[in-house]
Amino acid sequence: MALFVNQGVPTLFFRRAAYERAGLTRAALDARLGLTDREFRVEGKLVAVGPIYDVDALGALVDELEKIGLVYYDDYFELSGSWPEWLDVLVRTGQGDEPTEASSAQPPDSQG
Repeated sequence: MALFVNQGVPTLFFRRAAYERAGLTRAALDARLGLTDREFRVEGKLVAVGPIYDVDALGALVDELEKIGLVYYDDYFELSGSWPEWLDVLVRTGQGDEPTEASSAQPPDSQG
């Protein structure tokens, strides 16, 4: 099933396997971003976080995701919300949702 994405504010999407591999938790994201129940959704192999109204907290989170070894575009992606109000955007994982070599690599700290 496709997930509706709000217009006007960013939403982060994670491959569920990458989200779990990184040890991210809903409670930590809720506390950090001030999320409501409707702003954290899991559908199949996809985790959606947002809409995220605190842009500064989003920027800090993206920096941290890179530090823990997640790869932008391969493991997670931000939809900015910059589209016209007359357009609805629905998101679901595609057929090519297998991890890439970059997203399967271990974070720099764990490579011995």
